[in-house]
Amino acid sequence: MTHLERFYATVERREVDYPASWLGLPLPETMPKLLNFFQVKNEIDLKARLNDDIYPVEMPYHSPISNAIYTAFDFAVKHQNDNSERTLTGQGVFANYTEPAKINDFDWPDPSQYINPAECLEVVNHAPKDMAVLGVLWSAHFQDACAAFGMEEALMKMLTEPAMFKAVIERITDFYLEANEIFYCATKGKVHAVLIGNDLGSQNGLILSPQLIREFVLPGTRKLIAQAKRYGLKVIHHSCGAISEIIPDLIEAGADVIHPIQALAKGMDIQRLKKDFGNQVAFCGGVDVQQLLVSGSPEQVKDKVKELKQLFPTGLIISPSHEAVLPDVKAENIKALFVSIR
Repeated sequence: MTHLERFYATVERREVDYPASWLGLPLPETMPKLLNFFQVKNEIDLKARLNDDIYPVEMPYHSPISNAIYTAFDFAVKHQNDNSERTLTGQGVFANYTEPAKINDFDWPDPSQYINPAECLEVVNHAPKDMAVLGVLWSAHFQDACAAFGMEEALMKMLTEPAMFKAVIERITDFYLEANEIFYCATKGKVHAVLIGNDLGSQNGLILSPQLIREFVLPGTRKLIAQAKRYGLKVIHHSCGAISEIIPDLIEAGADVIHPIQALAKGMDIQRLKKDFGNQVAFCGGVDVQQLLVSGSPEQVKDKVKELKQLFPTGLIISPSHEAVLPDVKAENIKALFVSIR
């Protein structure tokens, strides 16, 4: 099978020669370590050496305040947070707002001014022709809404002033829908899947109730997934943490793949996920990055991959259980992971 054929078959839970795999997104400080270990010059060569199936492409975004779509909004209260990507631990600009009609007091960015369709096409065309191209769009409307108020204030607004919270999260969702439409139109027919999502779980449970997620988060999620599906794209939905309670909701919303199976989070053991959801949705992840890939041996990694393959001969993209490969992950364990898949 080609990389792309293997990706589609795995996601659609059809028979494969062996499960699809994905390295994830090594941090900039991790990549030199991997390139040196595998004796390759660049990311494309690394993926070829690993026999990786997925090539991620981040949406190009360039504004006066950000060169990444996931930090497009400057919600920080000036002079309060000195160096934070999001104002989750401090006060956001909407913290004291009570009137939804006033959300346009904020200078909302226009994605058409900061996303160049030609650049979108260029970065996608850079991908190897036989790999599954994954648009990394994030579209983290809930996390950005929390930043808009500050995390603590946001969670209170959902209960005490729901109309205010909904006005902000819906405006953020509209921004991502507009941004994604530019990317989809520019790259039509050249991208095979997208990665979107919000972190909704902690190590031991959801960070808010399933009911609040259904009321405030999932309406935007459904819109974002439906938009991608109109372009024929598979949707990988990301959320770290213990999210088993809302996996049925994500399936209902149209997600094709649940990512990343945080292996040590409560309720996310692979046997349970296979039993409860294996006939309804595919998964991505499963190889623990909290302990195994950091402190384990290559033989232990190989044993884990063997276990995953026996349980999921298809329907699981085998990958580290967090998309961001940190520098403390052992390169020899990455090698063991990929060698064991074939």
